Amino acid sequence: MTTTSPPPDADRIAWHTDPYADALRTGRGPLFLRRTDGWLLPLEVERWCAGADAADMTVLGRCTGAVLDIGCGPGRLVAALARHGHPALGIDTAPAAVRRTRRLGGAALCRSVFEPLPGEGRWDSALLLDGNVGIGGDPDLLLARVAELLGPKGVLLVEAAPAEVEECVEVSLDDGNGGSGPTFRWARIGAEALRNRAKAAGWQVVEEWSAYGRPFLSLRPSCSAQGTRSATAAVAASSSAQLRG
Repeated sequence: MTTTSPPPDADRIAWHTDPYADALRTGRGPLFLRRTDGWLLPLEVERWCAGADAADMTVLGRCTGAVLDIGCGPGRLVAALARHGHPALGIDTAPAAVRRTRRLGGAALCRSVFEPLPGEGRWDSALLLDGNVGIGGDPDLLLARVAELLGPKGVLLVEAAPAEVEECVEVSLDDGNGGSGPTFRWARIGAEALRNRAKAAGWQVVEEWSAYGRPFLSLRPSCSAQGTRSATAAVAASSSAQLRG
């Protein structure tokens, strides 16, 4: 299988900037995605840095087997999964996010989803929450990459934008006080557009639901040439490597 090409390096460099690291260190905003036309999208730092909430639990309750949290941020989902006995691995390009996830007791790697990952083709569940379907600014490319990561019966649990929007834009991280990072590509996509894109890319929409104003979809690749072994061993190996490091 040909591996999908990664987005430009700016996408990962942006999340190394001080506004994001500072927000994760304090556990609060303000923090925004700023479009080049000046429009601001507030980022929910306080929610990300808190524990998994009731809406999150409707997603985590649908996870099976070993779970890959793509863009894990400060780690609330990975930590919650671990507490409930799910082998889980978070990946994030921001070192501050990975450090915070590990402090919560979760396994995490500082890695882009487009880089080589443990357990490729064997993950039972994957998460794209908190707007992370926008990673790289190309939902089609991201969905193709996730299909490479899942096992033959794997499921992708993804959160859509709360409004029916479909856009790929240039943004930067902004702390609202003059601090900002480099521009990078990001996408926002509502439930209807995401459903249509997923179906066109060969995904089956298993379920749709909404919790506390947040829309979610459960997707499964309709056909796959992926392996069958569980990724549980990959999570254990990753956790052991962290302890040794």
